[in-house]
Amino acid sequence: MLALFQELGAEISEREGSRLAVVLFDEVRVFHRPHPSANTDKGAVASIRRWLEQHGVIP
Repeated sequence: MLALFQELGAEISEREGSRLAVVLFDEVRVFHRPHPSANTDKGAVASIRRWLEQHGVIP
């Protein structure tokens, strides 16, 4: 997930707890870093996909 955001030119910063702020498309989205496993849950993936598609990015 982070590599995709970075490839798209996003600014990523750490927030409180396990959160990441992603600035992309002049918007700020805050995501929870998955733990203890490194797998992002299906709901988060679907949300990210919709966000990208709204801005013309086809994952």
